[in-house]
Amino acid sequence: MALPLMPKATAVWLIENTSLAFNQIAEFCGLHPLEIQAIADEDTSTNIVGLDPISSGQLSLEEIQRCEKDASTHLSIRPAVTADSVLGKKTSRYTPLSKRQDRPDAISWLLKFYPEMTEVKICRLLGTTKPMIRSIKTRSHWNSSNIKPRSPVQLGLCSQSDLDQAIEGLPKA
Repeated sequence: MALPLMPKATAVWLIENTSLAFNQIAEFCGLHPLEIQAIADEDTSTNIVGLDPISSGQLSLEEIQRCEKDASTHLSIRPAVTADSVLGKKTSRYTPLSKRQDRPDAISWLLKFYPEMTEVKICRLLGTTKPMIRSIKTRSHWNSSNIKPRSPVQLGLCSQSDLDQAIEGLPKA
């Protein structure tokens, strides 16, 4: 069974904010019931700030309410909870080595056909950097003589739906 991120902090929050049994909290957090008892008695973990498993997406309110009604039921964690999803970070876009040489062509194509697209949107779409975009814009890129504008979808750097989403709010030329 998958354990929650920061199990002690999650246990502190569950003790303070729910009426779950110690065994339920211990099983969910992967801790011993006596450790949960010590946290509740404030013998240990007095300096730990509770982590809300509802706001972090690890549990739903309905799941907690279901388990509060019956002490013999078990809490189940929501799938796919990662540190990045809890912290609100997006994973960076990985571009295979074989496709990285095509990135300047894709940037050039976007700059040619969508000049109003911001650098930030291009960075997110293609997984590139602002200095790279600026060097292609100003033609100061080391390989600028060989850059040919080519569609990032045809190059396999992004999907058509990603491109459509990026150009959705842009003004019409």
